[in-house]
Amino acid sequence: MTKTNITTDQLALFTLKSQIVSDPFHFLDESWSFATSVCIGLESLVALTTRVKSLNLNFNSIEVQIPKVIGNLRELKLRDNNLIGSIPLSLSNASRLETLDISYNSLQGNIPEEIGNLHNMKVISIQDNQLMDNEFGGPMHSEFGRLINLQILELGMNRFTGIIPQEMENLVNLVELAMEKTDSGSVPISIFNISLLQILSVWENNLSGFLPREIRSLTELEELRLAFNSFGGSLPMEIFNISGLRVIDLTNNNLSGSLPPNMGSILPNIEELYMGNLTNLVGTIPHSISNCSKLTILELSSNKLRGLIPNSLGYLTHIQYLNLGGNNLTRDSSLSFLTSLTNCRKLTTLGLYLNALNGMLPASAGNLSTSLRTFVAYSCKIKGRIPNDLGNLSSLLDLDLSANSLAGPIPTTIGNLRNLQRFNLSNNKLKGFIGYM
Repeated sequence: MTKTNITTDQLALFTLKSQIVSDPFHFLDESWSFATSVCIGLESLVALTTRVKSLNLNFNSIEVQIPKVIGNLRELKLRDNNLIGSIPLSLSNASRLETLDISYNSLQGNIPEEIGNLHNMKVISIQDNQLMDNEFGGPMHSEFGRLINLQILELGMNRFTGIIPQEMENLVNLVELAMEKTDSGSVPISIFNISLLQILSVWENNLSGFLPREIRSLTELEELRLAFNSFGGSLPMEIFNISGLRVIDLTNNNLSGSLPPNMGSILPNIEELYMGNLTNLVGTIPHSISNCSKLTILELSSNKLRGLIPNSLGYLTHIQYLNLGGNNLTRDSSLSFLTSLTNCRKLTTLGLYLNALNGMLPASAGNLSTSLRTFVAYSCKIKGRIPNDLGNLSSLLDLDLSANSLAGPIPTTIGNLRNLQRFNLSNNKLKGFIGYM
């Protein structure tokens, strides 16, 4: 039809209904009929200027294919259903579409390159379509770089692939180099041209190559989630210059580098920092991290960090999760960093395992947060006695001090830890009786 109207929208919606294989909650059985306006009685439809603008069928367990015709929709939300089949090429004709959320479904195939035609697009969320062993992904298109109004791009937990050519680092795209022909010649299309991008999430895919310095162009970026890929090369310091970042997740990549010494001043808004299990993260934990006052999660495990665990961590009063395990970190003679962490009253998880602390647990360890659920410090060369005060940590679920050099009896105060589900003191030099617990 060359002229669309509310009837066009109605036909599109009933075409969608006719293709539904399963509607276990009977959401559409009675609410959609030709006797009732598609704009009345449906919380999932929003009518503006007599046209249907938004279709929200999130979390309804509906089994259906993505409709090939979506009328005048600006928002199509089908999250957490049982979408089957592939993304139709005709979706690229939906020129008014601004939001596409089809995450957590059972899609197959890949994203059509023509998605770059949807210049009004602001939100693309196509995460986790690996249910029922489906394969969704394929090569990552540079066409995303044409979506200049895009604010959110979420493609995590799929099977996207791609490589950034090392020898053309100044022209790189996120996952592959692509060229777009114009009247003036060839110019690169890059996702880093999208200056409005706020969330970039492509974690747990099969992406590789360098992370380009052009990432500094994403000045509005708040969340960067690239974990569980194979990105390699040097960790670009330009990431740490995006002052609005709240979340950085680079865990499980082949990256090398160190934490910037002034990270506390250049990342004032950081709330979650995940940089565990990188190939060669070296250097020290900078004292300036104490200025990251909003930090709630700090994951630095399984790296090659060295030097003292800074007492300045005690200034992170909002920290909830702190994992420094599996590094080459040391301590001063009194493990004073543990005393400083008593200021962190929201701390629920503390991981120190596989660091050569070579000291005695201070009595102040019993003054850690009453919210502490997990305390793991195995293979840390901790010696001396287990302090009686450890029994004050009444919320502990998991206490692991195995493979150390602890000696003497297990204090009877451990019996106060009534919530313990995992308790491991094996491979120490403990003796005597196990007190009543």
